[in-house]
Amino acid sequence: MYQDQELTIRPILENDLERLWELIYKDEQPEWKKWDAPYYPHKAMPYDQFIKSNQDWIGDDSYWVIEVDGIVRGIISYYWEHEPSKWLEMGIVLHEAGSWGNGIGTRALKLWINHLFNTMPLVRVGFTTWSGNERMIRVGEKLGMQMEARLRKVRLYEGQYYDSIRMGMLREEWEAFNH
Repeated sequence: MYQDQELTIRPILENDLERLWELIYKDEQPEWKKWDAPYYPHKAMPYDQFIKSNQDWIGDDSYWVIEVDGIVRGIISYYWEHEPSKWLEMGIVLHEAGSWGNGIGTRALKLWINHLFNTMPLVRVGFTTWSGNERMIRVGEKLGMQMEARLRKVRLYEGQYYDSIRMGMLREEWEAFNH
């Protein structure tokens, strides 16, 4: 568990599952999905189906919750792009519009990057987003990340093409940025 004032990131507990279902799978077209890879389909899911399929989130080091004032507001995660070479990508979703634009995502990602570098022998951390998600690009810039790749016009959303954006940071850059 890591904390920054009222903000906490921590592993998922069983009593978080109902709240996560409400945030992620209760609605067919949630507002957050317009920003989080909206070119991939999202399906609502009944609670009982969610519980059966997501018990494995409990204790999974790659998915944690973002809590603000004791209320779960989103998730933070990582996945291996290529584990043998320690190529890890991370993600973050704040599921409620009221959590956007006030620094929560930047602060949560900073805690997460610290956690990842402190607990794994990583050389680099990064994330992939799309050019329509300008807030996420700004979060990367605020954290000192570099735009490492821009794949032009590869994401089609609502009849318009957007770029895929890869941002990343090396361990030594992170250490220099935070000292």
